[in-house]
Amino acid sequence: MDDSTKRSGVRVLMLPWLAHGHITPFLELAKKLADRNFHIYYCSAPVNLISLKPKLSDSKYSNSIQLVELHLPSFPELPPQYHTTKGLPPHLMPVLEKASNMSRPNVTNIIETLKPDLVMYDYHARWVPEVASSLNIAAVSFMTSGVAEMSFFHHYYTSKRDADDEFPFPELLTDYMRNKFSQMKISIAYSNSNERNEKGTSYEVSYQSHTSYDVSYQSHTSYEVSYQSHSSSKIMFVKTFREIEGKYMDYYFHSSGVKIVPVGPLVSDQSVQEDEGKEIIDWLDDKDESSTVFVSFGSECYLSKEGMEEIAHGLELSNVNFIWVVRFPEGEKMKLEEALPDGFLEKVRGRGLVVENWAPQVKILKHSSIGGFVSHCGWNSVVESMKFGVPIIAIPIQYDQPWNARVVVLSGVGLEVKRDVHNWKFGRENVAKVIKQVVVEKIGDDVRRKAKEMSDNIKAKAEEEMDEVEKEILHVCGIL
Repeated sequence: MDDSTKRSGVRVLMLPWLAHGHITPFLELAKKLADRNFHIYYCSAPVNLISLKPKLSDSKYSNSIQLVELHLPSFPELPPQYHTTKGLPPHLMPVLEKASNMSRPNVTNIIETLKPDLVMYDYHARWVPEVASSLNIAAVSFMTSGVAEMSFFHHYYTSKRDADDEFPFPELLTDYMRNKFSQMKISIAYSNSNERNEKGTSYEVSYQSHTSYDVSYQSHTSYEVSYQSHSSSKIMFVKTFREIEGKYMDYYFHSSGVKIVPVGPLVSDQSVQEDEGKEIIDWLDDKDESSTVFVSFGSECYLSKEGMEEIAHGLELSNVNFIWVVRFPEGEKMKLEEALPDGFLEKVRGRGLVVENWAPQVKILKHSSIGGFVSHCGWNSVVESMKFGVPIIAIPIQYDQPWNARVVVLSGVGLEVKRDVHNWKFGRENVAKVIKQVVVEKIGDDVRRKAKEMSDNIKAKAEEEMDEVEKEILHVCGIL
């Protein structure tokens, strides 16, 4: 029996978290596995599947990737159209998480009905290994974030609480981050309930960010998933690559016993939709090579009005061409002119393009006119930028983004905007300074060169990474 015959009989059920930043990497991994003759059941709430159906029904994946609806309990304030983080008012996030936690019976029924060979689950479904094990089905987690942050939190909770200075990679911690952890209030809860891993330790951590944002690491985050991996497959698939996180992957394995299997950047190919964002691409076509920065803080990360004003003034001061995607949370939408400084749009006319809500990010990053990416350093944005060789101007906001920004800087493919160590605010002068350094000044030569080299390395090793992923899946399923 050759490898292709082995793979054709393997059925994988995927359970991504209900966020675009998770749904897309899971889908891209599904496509890569389908290319290798795996059959994929892709499971999510109907509101998320709506946008995927046209992408799959008219493609070569119409038979190999099967969409499966997961119906979450609905609350009065959380109707089915809110069973996604896209456009979800921030105050409803805990309600969505509650609904997701209550979906265990429905997920169990799906697993029992489909009887897949493997369940690939995200951080939110931390009870999946227990359910799968009871049905004699293999389960493995797939993390769509990087390893650097996971390594830090694993160290933090398995060593002395005041021992962050003993972390083997102190370069990942800025002065602000050290200051934050010294003030952080920690609550560690042990629970044997069905909602948590009965054999592992469950952690809950929260702290108040020194910006206007609350930053929470709750019991369903990546380090808890790693504890479940201890009792399941002993491996974890992660959207990363060894070129930037090899040492963190090795440390995580040696300290936890969980092997990190990198799956690569998993960047969506939007080339099939040629007319998408045509006006934006036409605008870019008139700009010189590497002369323009793309500015975006992701689909679920919102700047305060003060933050938007500093970005706007920074872009104006830099004198660099730019495309800026501005988003507002549902229920808090403002008129663009009200959110930006008076007269800003007129002052930057010709060299600046401000777009509301959406832009074809992959197409823009691939364009030859783009010379930098002003980014919040969400992990998807980081790896997309690296794949296309675009240097990063890092302005992390929340969650794992400060660690991702450090990985960017330490990898040599970007620079971070300096902030006040006490309140973490960034100023317009620093925004302008780093943009100019990365895009036009001599000091950015090494960053631009390193970004190009990183892109070449990532593309060269893509198939090699997927060979290892395929091998591990077959091993977990008992086929190899």
